[in-house]
Parts: sequence; C-alpha cells; structure tokens
Amino acid sequence: MTDQTPDTRPALPDRLSIDARSPHHVPAVFEHDIGIRFNDKERFDVSEYCISEGWVKVPSGKTLDRKGQPLLIQLKGRVEVFYK
Repeated sequence: MTDQTPDTRPALPDRLSIDARSPHHVPAVFEHDIGIRFNDKERFDVSEYCISEGWVKVPSGKTLDRKGQPLLIQLKGRVEVFYK
C-alpha cells in the first residue's frame, strides 16, 4: 500500500493496455493498484480496455499467437475503472 493521496495519482486514461509495446501503455498508472469492473463484476484478467467504446480485451485460454503473446478476445459491455 502506498501512502499517496488521490491528487498525486495520474488520471485514468480512456484506453489503457498492459503491453509495454502498445501506444496506449501508460507506465505511471501501473505504479498504483487499479481495478476494472466489467458489467458490474470486477475482472482481474483484462489486458486492455476502452471506456468510451465499451470493451475489454482478455486472454482466450492458454492460446498464444505466432509471436508467443496470449491470444486476446474483445468483450463488449459497460467498463468502469478505479484506483483501489
């Protein structure tokens, strides 16, 4: 747990990815614990989200793409993001 006030945390972006190669990766956000609620249930396996378009990307089982990264599927619904 960090002893930082909400004022020192960066604003949560509309779109965020955990992949460091993505243009939507914001390292400053990952210095804090964030939670993602999708259709009123908290998800812990989200790789990328977009609030305005209403989708999340999650791994599809243990399937990998040709580069060895998890194969992602896109789920549409209501997305809420918050700091824990």
